Amino acid sequence: MANAAALVWTRGSLGEERIRSVYLTRHRAGGGDRWSLDGRYLPSQFTLNMLLELPVGGIFDLLDSMPDGGEEAGDAPLLPPVEPTQEIWASGVTYQRSREARKAESGDDLYDKVYDAERPELFLKAVGWRSAGHGDAVRVRGDSRWNVPEPELVLVLNRGMEIVGYTAGNDVSSRDIEGANALYLPQAKVYDGSCAVGPGIVLLEQPEVLGDLDIRLRIHRNGAVAFEGEVSTARMHRSLEELAGYLGRELSFPGGAFLMTGTGIVPDEEFTLEPGDLTEISVGDLVLENEVAR
Repeated sequence: MANAAALVWTRGSLGEERIRSVYLTRHRAGGGDRWSLDGRYLPSQFTLNMLLELPVGGIFDLLDSMPDGGEEAGDAPLLPPVEPTQEIWASGVTYQRSREARKAESGDDLYDKVYDAERPELFLKAVGWRSAGHGDAVRVRGDSRWNVPEPELVLVLNRGMEIVGYTAGNDVSSRDIEGANALYLPQAKVYDGSCAVGPGIVLLEQPEVLGDLDIRLRIHRNGAVAFEGEVSTARMHRSLEELAGYLGRELSFPGGAFLMTGTGIVPDEEFTLEPGDLTEISVGDLVLENEVAR
């Protein structure tokens, strides 16, 4: 998605409705980083932390009142749309396909219990400075032989754990490491280059549209498509509000947080990522691309 998401269209009981949205991107500019709104730079003092301190209505009021920097971001290189100190959390086993794949790789019914439990699986995936953005490389571990991308809807949450927007995410995972022992999950999922988000953030006044959003994965290898799949967030076993609510139960996020919501697309057991592969993840209108390295 290169341009602004000025409107999101949805169909309700009264026909087609327009839901306002805006598009935030973070760029490398002038030796530092700079945020843009719908393609135009915001004042240099603007930060995402500052914005996510506000409730949903306050976010749009602030953006409406803020003068732009008078300059288009143009082709300025994209950075991950997250501040260096912000946290990116992740959810596990939220789709039936993920449940089946985790059980197959481990031979353990633990994932059946996680899927059906009242409490969801949540873990810290990365902090902003450790994340990759659109066009950056993601990595597979050097001590793993079975690695996959996990395309996910990523919620953008304000300090009150309200869903204020979304981005696309890639939760790269080492299936053989987690399959050997569930307690190895931090090593299977948390390492340099294992988390990508981007290309930007779609901020929404009404996040209900995220309950039925298309997610697609395409993996390119040597000029051909090696794997592709798709799923809708409507297939998710838990609600987005439930995941956000559990994250904020005993944790505070004064400057907001990001929450990956799990994957419903898992390649077959014979497939593993290889250096040089290109992952293309679509979440709604956002497209996140990353080359794979080791």
